[in-house]
Amino acid sequence: MRHRTQPRRRGLRITVWSLVAVLLVGTGLVGAVLWQNSYDMDERRVSIRHGGHVLNGVLAVPRDGRERHGLVVYVHGDGPTDATHDDGYKPIWEASAKAGYASLSWDKPGVAGAPGNWLDQSMDDRADETAAAIAWARARPDIDGDRIGLWGASQAGWVLPKVAARTPVSFVVAVSPAINWLRQGRYNLLAELRAEGASAARTEAETARSDAVRELLARRASFEEYLAAMGGDAHGMTADRWGFVSRNHTADATRDLVALRGVPVLLVLAGRDINVDTADTERGYREALDTGGAGGALTVEHYPDAAHSLLKRSVEQSELGLTLTALFSPRSLFADGFLDGQRQFLDGLGRAPRQR
Repeated sequence: MRHRTQPRRRGLRITVWSLVAVLLVGTGLVGAVLWQNSYDMDERRVSIRHGGHVLNGVLAVPRDGRERHGLVVYVHGDGPTDATHDDGYKPIWEASAKAGYASLSWDKPGVAGAPGNWLDQSMDDRADETAAAIAWARARPDIDGDRIGLWGASQAGWVLPKVAARTPVSFVVAVSPAINWLRQGRYNLLAELRAEGASAARTEAETARSDAVRELLARRASFEEYLAAMGGDAHGMTADRWGFVSRNHTADATRDLVALRGVPVLLVLAGRDINVDTADTERGYREALDTGGAGGALTVEHYPDAAHSLLKRSVEQSELGLTLTALFSPRSLFADGFLDGQRQFLDGLGRAPRQR
């Protein structure tokens, strides 16, 4: 009996220690994720009243012991975005915090329980919303009202100069913005077709469909008319989305950019952007802002290996790689130097702009 019990006990010990090892590894992984996703700033939920409803926001404040901070106000790109952009903003907020700046962002209407529907908005509506948030921030004793600026990506490029025309801002960070809505759409279509290796016949067919959609938009066609013209195939379009595109397809930042003259502007461009024609964007910004003298406050930074979102292209292309990097090293999602560039721009406000 005794010699039979020992192997059983030995097997039990092996099983127990195996379970302990699994638990330790699991605990270590959880700890690593929690540590990597902890940021050197304090986040507070805030409520901002605007137009009879409330904007549900997040204010991220540096832990530097100062009573007042400058502020970066975030303007989202396209899509149903919450205040933190699914935590994707947090590494950028931390970079701003290192430069002594707080960050403010809010849920788009209809997102994360917020009232309204973001697809009902025009670019002017979005600018009004942002101006209201700035007014709210200026009334706070912990925010330096003379150091409030804007950060916006992609679609925000049509919003940022409109905000600057409504209320004073001390700087603007424009990440992957476009100039003209229709030109951007055509560029994106052709770039995606090239990336997919589309045949000449498919490219011709997709271009013709795009032309048909433009004609429908130009004559303010209804969603029902769009469906009929597409032979009943919505191609992913919804009635709400059609309303949004119809409301905003004439957007063009060319004239609005004049409102940014004299304001320090950081234009951030990705080398592997298939959404926006970065050459067209840079040309438009330089023509409007790179005028020398008091208006020469444009800084342009290029990130050759970045995608439209300023994530590393290699990371963005792999769903598994994207998920693992977001969990275990979220700051590594972004193109090399991007986060440091954000901090350095804020650190350098008041000094001569850099040209790259």
